[in-house]
Amino acid sequence: MKRVIVCILDSFGIGGAPDAAAYDDNGADTLGHIAKNYPLHIPNLLKNGLGEAYFMCNGRYPQGFNREEEPDGAYTYASEQSIGKDTPSGHWELMGLPVTTPWSLFPKEYPSFPPDILEKIAKEVNIDGFLGNYAASGTEILKELGEKHLHLLSEGKALPIVYTSADSVMQIAAHEELFGLERLYQVCQKAREIMDDAGYMLGRVIARPFLGETSATFKRTPNRHDYSLPPPSPTILEYLVGQGKQITGIGKIYDIFAGKGITKKILASGNEDIFSVLVSEIKNNASAAVILANFVDFDMLYGHRRDIKGYAKALEYFDSCLPKLKEAMRDDDILIITADHGCDPDFKGVNHTRECIPVLISGKNIQGKSLPPADSFCIVAKVINQHLAVNYSLSN
Repeated sequence: MKRVIVCILDSFGIGGAPDAAAYDDNGADTLGHIAKNYPLHIPNLLKNGLGEAYFMCNGRYPQGFNREEEPDGAYTYASEQSIGKDTPSGHWELMGLPVTTPWSLFPKEYPSFPPDILEKIAKEVNIDGFLGNYAASGTEILKELGEKHLHLLSEGKALPIVYTSADSVMQIAAHEELFGLERLYQVCQKAREIMDDAGYMLGRVIARPFLGETSATFKRTPNRHDYSLPPPSPTILEYLVGQGKQITGIGKIYDIFAGKGITKKILASGNEDIFSVLVSEIKNNASAAVILANFVDFDMLYGHRRDIKGYAKALEYFDSCLPKLKEAMRDDDILIITADHGCDPDFKGVNHTRECIPVLISGKNIQGKSLPPADSFCIVAKVINQHLAVNYSLSN
């Protein structure tokens, strides 16, 4: 069976999208700004055509890069059709389904979410209410409200922390042990149901468990869980499952698609763990038609936190692992390296950035050549469609 391996480098944009100005993102360039500030050493990604894809997008190479004479795969860049620059939009469009209905967004100031909605959630799950209810960084709001959350728990009062961001998201944080992980999941599940019933097109409700005793020691745990809105129409993944194919989702892939089109879910935390699991799956699962992995650290740990050096080192780590991944592939496998949006660590604010993404396609039977620029992330679904010789219609 032919297979497609898709590595989604979460937030790895390669230059401003044609409509970046509409998102107040003129000048955003994740790869370009990292290379400008840090001497990147990523020879394997360059051999896959990354520098050439960047040149196609921007008319120049990133600082410190040169022309790669013989890329060993096909390469191009893609701009986004979806309304938004968020994780579900990017992933769904990669799999053939652009998001054309605007997501529900919420004010940055208190109250972000309607108080009556939060009151209803609290009543349904038998908690005392919520702390926060404004836009914030996940790590910062723990410093602000984590100790109060613990103090109230010591008094017998259960008030998890709720907050939003520039994306269509409700994030709910609580202490994993003292509040309880399953209890947090219950709160998030009920929040998902109530927001849906109220008519909001909310992208995700995210459970954010944490541990620690003080603001200096609080740390989010790997037990995050996303309660996502299901894709409104079948992606190519769901279509393939309907054709009897097996699809493996690694990391947060399962949550992003609300389980639709994923037959095997593998949890993994952090880029190193995700990569290890991915290589094992490539070696040992001969029956999966598509294996997808989301490398979350680029976005979560480095893009949003504006950590240029951390992002650069994560890229270098991923690059160093590529030979091992390719060694595990069969002759008729193809590898697609891409992204879902940008999150420029050298740009204003802490939010995602509207950028083009790389599309790097390699395999033993793939010729090294440039492909035409793509006006949609759906190019990835088209490549999957062609390689697996199925008849998924992008108009689904």
